[in-house]
Amino acid sequence: MKYFKYITLTAIGLFFYSCEDEFLNPLPDSAIVVDAFFSSDDDVKAGIIGVYDAIQGVNVNTESNTTRFNRGVQFEFMVTEMRSDNTRTATLEGSRADFHRYRVDPINIQSEDYYQSMYEIIFRANNILNYIGVADENNQAAYTAEAKFLRAFAYFNLVRLYGDIPLVTQVVGPTESELLFTRVDVATVYQQIVADLQEAVDNLDNSFKSRASKAAAQGILAQVYLTQPSPDYPAAQQLCEAIINSGEFSLQDDFHDVFYDELNDEIIFAIQYEFGNVQESQGFSAEFTATIRQGRQDGLNIVNDNLVADFVQYGGNRTEVSYITYPSYTEVTKYLPEGSDLSSFPPTYGLSPGNAGNDVIVLRYADVLLMHAEAILAGGDQSSNGSAIESYMKVRERAGFDPVADRPSTLTKEALLVERRVELAFENKRFFDLLRFGVADAVLSAHATENGYTDYNARKLLLPIPAREINLSNGLLTQNPGY
Repeated sequence: MKYFKYITLTAIGLFFYSCEDEFLNPLPDSAIVVDAFFSSDDDVKAGIIGVYDAIQGVNVNTESNTTRFNRGVQFEFMVTEMRSDNTRTATLEGSRADFHRYRVDPINIQSEDYYQSMYEIIFRANNILNYIGVADENNQAAYTAEAKFLRAFAYFNLVRLYGDIPLVTQVVGPTESELLFTRVDVATVYQQIVADLQEAVDNLDNSFKSRASKAAAQGILAQVYLTQPSPDYPAAQQLCEAIINSGEFSLQDDFHDVFYDELNDEIIFAIQYEFGNVQESQGFSAEFTATIRQGRQDGLNIVNDNLVADFVQYGGNRTEVSYITYPSYTEVTKYLPEGSDLSSFPPTYGLSPGNAGNDVIVLRYADVLLMHAEAILAGGDQSSNGSAIESYMKVRERAGFDPVADRPSTLTKEALLVERRVELAFENKRFFDLLRFGVADAVLSAHATENGYTDYNARKLLLPIPAREINLSNGLLTQNPGY
């Protein structure tokens, strides 16, 4: 049984202080504005667990109507992976197919849900911070740090996908709508993210992998430093080295075990799900199947041929764990639902593939090693630094490459980017990597041209602000250019 399952119901009870519709449909216009009845340390702790419940989101098998439900990170592959050159949908039907063709518009349901879901995380975290004073004095610093970590997690996702966004750091009332709809510049949002994560680094330990931890804060803060408008490469390197030198994390010997031996030594932070429990499971694993469809859709996150080509050359033993090729489609296999057997055709996907328990891995040690190398490159095209090459090779060696024959004398940005692509494929990293490495427009423009995606242009690197939010703001909230 996953840790936070025991007290989720308590957390849910605390958040049902307004109507059920507001709980399931987190909107900036319906921000948390009323008393949550937190009166004890246990209440605050349960409220913090409720923030993870918002990240986890609602499985489509619980509520099949996709309009205005908090799916949490269960739609994240659409707003990230499918907007990179990695994946696409199996068909061109419906709003999901708009992501890989760069046709997402301001009324796209999935983008709207993701935007709302991230703000639900933020609103819940802000509400916890409003009641920290009722917690035991010895726990207040850690609870504050955890809430701020979760707020930073959501803001980091939002700012990279939507650009300038409303920055809400307090519980707001119905007369304070200006706070909810005034877009703040990217640099200011990053300042808040850095401050929140630094507090988490200073006040958390490594007790958890499925909750905020010191190492998770260090790793995400390192990524923030690499990503922010003015990167801080030395600070990112220092944070990665703190995780590496802690001795608390290591690569799994078998790449397969990273994904199917959950919360293993490589995992730093993961969002947990529980197989077979419709209230605590996820449905995206089933949607990745197309040849023998197991989900509600015809097949999502289908692997592109150019990624397969990179796996053939650079994947090593990661290839067979990452995808499988059928006559019709190449499908993701990093998140096979429990009971799956692909050894024969047609394959089987267990008794309840739509209620899968596969965790969403937010951060793992291999990612930190590759970020360490990236920080040492410091935005340059190449480096002969031994520490950078060593971190890069640790990941490569696990994939079966020879530590001597395959060790480069110089590590290039291109080699590091392709290594991140095959190591972290389908973990919702590729789109952000392209942005961070400064090659997103070049790579995606070529990809779009090759595949006939005529709607692509550089403005599509940002998603549109949902039209519903603009309408609710009475024009205060502005739209991104090009929409």
